[in-house]
Amino acid sequence: MMKNRTVLITGAAGGIGKATALKLAESGYDIVINYHTSKDAAEQLCEKIRNQFHVKCLAIQADVSSEEEVDRMVTQIEEELGGADILINNAAIDSPDLFHLKDAETFRRILDVNVVGAYNCAKRVYRHMKEAEYGRIINISSTNGINTYYPMCFDYDASKAALNSLTHNLAVQFAPYVNVNAVAPGFIGTEKELEGYDEEFLKEEQEKILKKRYGRPEEVAALIKFLISDEAEYINNTIIRIDGGQTGSC
Repeated sequence: MMKNRTVLITGAAGGIGKATALKLAESGYDIVINYHTSKDAAEQLCEKIRNQFHVKCLAIQADVSSEEEVDRMVTQIEEELGGADILINNAAIDSPDLFHLKDAETFRRILDVNVVGAYNCAKRVYRHMKEAEYGRIINISSTNGINTYYPMCFDYDASKAALNSLTHNLAVQFAPYVNVNAVAPGFIGTEKELEGYDEEFLKEEQEKILKKRYGRPEEVAALIKFLISDEAEYINNTIIRIDGGQTGSC
């Protein structure tokens, strides 16, 4: 009997990560839910996945910005599930403060999680992928890293632009057996994505989207599902927007 492929999803206790975990579990993948502080949500999601889809699921705490914690997490995956065949670098943080209220310490922390964290995970899972001569890595970027800019998010924007660059470099480094791509969502209607903004701002931003609505986490999950499938084997080293046709920024 052929072993299910194992997917490690970082920052997967909610939002796009959670939607992706459910979508891939439904398709027969074994799932690893990485979380930093959301232990209860991660364990509840894992229990739901096991009971509903009858696949294996682990919930593992780790700060992806730490090489030591990533090594511990991936070692556990190797010991219990045989290794991570697919990595979804979804963990990310931001700081929506106004520009003049930001500081360098916060900027560094955002880069550590959003960029260094993706690097740490990709480098560590590559050992198994190289040996297996198979792997898929999807980095969750953002249109903020391409041409949608908000002054209160300059640090987050910079981290996503760096993640796009990292995507290209990892694709070259890990060729030919490991495909490395990124998806760049625009406004996605998760609770975390939309909280903190006033209604007028959200209405103005929605008008800039050709589809005239915000995206759903499940739509991003569906794109990820395709990109890790055998049908997408020839898609590599690219950044794919999923933004409903976003036309501008403030």
